[in-house]
Amino acid sequence: MQINQLERVYRYDGIDLPVPAHIANDPQALRAYHAQLYPAILNAETVDAGVSNGVLVTEYRRAVGTKG
Repeated sequence: MQINQLERVYRYDGIDLPVPAHIANDPQALRAYHAQLYPAILNAETVDAGVSNGVLVTEYRRAVGTKG
């Protein structure tokens, strides 16, 4: 059995977002960091999109619905 460590990529609206090394293992800190670039991420759902090209992709998906 072989164990491979995958790099994690965060994606929003088809764009790969930067992952600073000092907060790479803290999902809440990453969400706050990414929300500075795209404020809608604060209300977005985090979805594990699986493995693509040897990296684990996590996507922020916008909440869809109506206000009020």
